[in-house]
Amino acid sequence: MAPLGHDIRFALRRLRQQPGFTTVAVLTLALGLGANIAVFTLVHALILRTLPVERPQELYRLGDTMDCCVNSGLATSYSLFSFRLLEHLKANAPGFTQLAAFQANVTPVGVRRAGDPVARSLPGAFVTGNYFAMFGVQAAAGRLLRDGDDRQGAPPAAVLSYRAWDQQFGRDPSVVGGAFVVNGTPMTIVGVAAPTFFGDTIRPDPAAIWIPLAQEPAMRGAGSILERPDQNWLYAIGRAAPGADAEGIAARLTVALQQWLSAQPFVGEEERPLIPRQHVAVVPAEGGVGQARAQYSRSLTILFAASGLVLLIALANLANLLLARVDRGQAAVRAALGAGAGLLLRQGLVEGVVLALAGGVAGVGVAWLGTRALIKLAFPLVSFVPVDASPSGPVWLFALGLSVAAGALFSAGPAWALSRTPPLEALSGAGRALQGRSFVPRGSLLVVQVALSLVLLSCAGLLGASLGNLERQRLGFTPENRVVLRIDPPAIAGETERLGILFARLEEALRRVPGVERVAFAMYTPMEGNNWSSAISLAGRKSDPNRPDGSSWNRVSAGYFEAVGTRILRGRGIDEHDTPASRRVAVVNEAFVRRFSSEGDPLGRRVGIGDAGHAGDYEIVGVVEDVKYTGATQPEVRPMLFLPSFQTVEY
Repeated sequence: MAPLGHDIRFALRRLRQQPGFTTVAVLTLALGLGANIAVFTLVHALILRTLPVERPQELYRLGDTMDCCVNSGLATSYSLFSFRLLEHLKANAPGFTQLAAFQANVTPVGVRRAGDPVARSLPGAFVTGNYFAMFGVQAAAGRLLRDGDDRQGAPPAAVLSYRAWDQQFGRDPSVVGGAFVVNGTPMTIVGVAAPTFFGDTIRPDPAAIWIPLAQEPAMRGAGSILERPDQNWLYAIGRAAPGADAEGIAARLTVALQQWLSAQPFVGEEERPLIPRQHVAVVPAEGGVGQARAQYSRSLTILFAASGLVLLIALANLANLLLARVDRGQAAVRAALGAGAGLLLRQGLVEGVVLALAGGVAGVGVAWLGTRALIKLAFPLVSFVPVDASPSGPVWLFALGLSVAAGALFSAGPAWALSRTPPLEALSGAGRALQGRSFVPRGSLLVVQVALSLVLLSCAGLLGASLGNLERQRLGFTPENRVVLRIDPPAIAGETERLGILFARLEEALRRVPGVERVAFAMYTPMEGNNWSSAISLAGRKSDPNRPDGSSWNRVSAGYFEAVGTRILRGRGIDEHDTPASRRVAVVNEAFVRRFSSEGDPLGRRVGIGDAGHAGDYEIVGVVEDVKYTGATQPEVRPMLFLPSFQTVEY
């Protein structure tokens, strides 16, 4: 260690002697390394980080796709499950010590103290009673949900996230055990989760309140899907028993799934030949469901590649600067005094690494600012993202490794050139004349810089063009001057007429607001990321067993297409004449027409959700343009049915 310590002191002395060069080099490295460290911070937080729970390596998820949010019909590879299906799978999954289920998407709910006139909107999720026990999460205050809270007739209970308790209620201890009203349902907040726990999925605006599945019927009323075996809306994660094999668990669950489907009346005769294809994958869930990986991995890969090119350009520039400052006369004197080529090479490398470490430390500060800027840029309308911009242990290790590698890379050439200095040059007085010569061609480094810069500029141009195309694409609706309000109506079980009256009053009240021209309601809106999908049947169409007919669907009110700015291409939209007492109608999108174009003119055709027994439920009266509902980067628009809000069919 003594020679290394001497080399470090020698490097620091040389860098202090040239403060201008040192400052420029450190700033250059800070920008290049900082960009890479910032991207790695996001990669670690969104993709590589495990959930802050007990023994995350024991967690496994049922399913390996990102289906959302409510689907029906056969799925081939199951990732969403109905409550009844999960109960059956749980009874046939001996490889798990615990298997918990939770709502696939997070939905806002109104939360207010009993007696308070104003409710707070918090993102909420329905979960099974063993949700927190399966993850091994501890309570910050009170207690967490347990199996007894998830039984019919149990006192309604809920758990708050620590962040919601802190920011919404100022860590008021009286919140725990206090009486609250959640979406019109009286409920007791029994506890607060640990500060580090943000749920089963690393996502923007994670759940702030968790509610037992048993409360779903009381809160949703007529819209409840808890007891519907054909509605798949739950994800599942289990904790594997010691020695359990994921492939073995998946095989047993697949058999159980196929047996369960064979006994279900909602599976039509035309779908039964497909049951042997249905299966369940079991995959590691150390990081939870993994939505962030699916959504952001491509973007982060592009950012990593771009920041890597920036760093390589910076390193080539620094290598050129080091070559320009190589004092071969001094090196020749040192060599004449007994410094061998190995010592000169080592000292040159140590100087570069010391310089890079200084740049890495500054780069961590740049990365902290860059990470915060990237989060605001990527999530402009999100109130909270569970990503800490402060450097963690893995980030510091990455910064250290990258700095050492960068220092060795840009200083290798100049150090080698320094070590090749013949000692006789010092004695012959040629050192000054030969100071500018180098065994490493500096011109080649310029070529590398120019080449990398051209690649980076070309990529930036292509990315800019792609972003421009993304911004200019036709989304199928007009976002300008449109405002989306989320309303959580009270649960009025089985009283569709009363709900219709309530929505009519809301529409009338909103129309009286100054500046409001149109008002319409929908189950979910464009770009919301939500999707309800089902198997469908068209009258007169023979189903292809290799490609079951399916479609997304949405319930909308009269004037919905005019309100959101979606063009009606043929026929008509949903209007005020489409009431529960009138004939049942549907509007389809262009993707629906393309998918079923062989069936001829869609207008006048009859379609239904479910098997062939429902093929005549709705008459298609219009075609609208394609609308992107799950996001602007959605590669293709799914076939979609739009149904009047309160025209329902008994299943």
